[in-house]
Amino acid sequence: MMKKVLLFGDPGIDDAIAIIYALLNPEIDLVGVVTGFGNVDEKQATDNAAYLLQLGGRPDIPIIRGAKGPFSGEIVTYYPEIHGPEGLGPIRPPENFTANVRDFNFAFELIRKYKDELTIVDTGRSTSLAAAYLLLGEDIVNSVQDIYLMGGAFNYPGNVTAVAEANFHGDPIATDLVLEKGRDITIIPLNVTNHSIVTPQMIDVISAQQQNPFSTLIKPIYEYYTNAYKELIPGLNGSPMHDAITLFAVVNPHYFQYISRRVRVDTSEKSRGRTIADFRVKPDAEPLVTLDRIALSFDYHAYIKDFMKIMTSSLTHNK
Repeated sequence: MMKKVLLFGDPGIDDAIAIIYALLNPEIDLVGVVTGFGNVDEKQATDNAAYLLQLGGRPDIPIIRGAKGPFSGEIVTYYPEIHGPEGLGPIRPPENFTANVRDFNFAFELIRKYKDELTIVDTGRSTSLAAAYLLLGEDIVNSVQDIYLMGGAFNYPGNVTAVAEANFHGDPIATDLVLEKGRDITIIPLNVTNHSIVTPQMIDVISAQQQNPFSTLIKPIYEYYTNAYKELIPGLNGSPMHDAITLFAVVNPHYFQYISRRVRVDTSEKSRGRTIADFRVKPDAEPLVTLDRIALSFDYHAYIKDFMKIMTSSLTHNK
């Protein structure tokens, strides 16, 4: 059966690749995209999502406008050196496109409608998802099948500070709230996503395909992203697809190795966004419902085989 996915994100190049992967994947039914601040501001994230859905012939998929900033109310830092001034590298979305843009309450309608048929995937800052818990209530949000979060770093270097990953650092109050109120949560951290490398040679193969509408878009945004990673991690042969591998995990959980621990996020100034879990051989006992599933490793060859198969396939409109 197809997985019904409500995607929270902040497109962003890696989110854009994830949206393309979801649209092309016959195992994923993308029922909505909640856009919020993160890689770009909320308005640009909404425009980018609308552009991608129009390219894919799916302007019917609702785009739900989410949070414009974190719970702290602070001024947001964006990353044009990584994602480009408008979030899609050198690509500027056209000003006129068809979009099914809805207000935030529509996310509640989707959660109520699909309940345990629905998987929530959050590949951005978790402010919008945390707001859903506060406004809708944890019983209703937790009626979904499961929740996947891309973020965090466990005993592993961060990518925005020495100890913190960007999504969890961007609004640690929100992420910690989601982890405390949420149930059936799987975390795909930097420990995994940093190894989800897609090489230039793979992108050449993908962009040479003419049977899907994204082939000419993928190479320029990938090259922009990879050039940024050359500055961040010299010697890296390609760039990681943090968000696409999170969707890969949703439909292919058997290719990952997990550990179950209760996870919290540090909200203090000095170590903001640091993920905390008890990795001792005999951790302190916690109620089973509070345990989160943390991915620690994965089958890279299975991931790449799947990624190439999906990204070189034609778009089907019978989802």
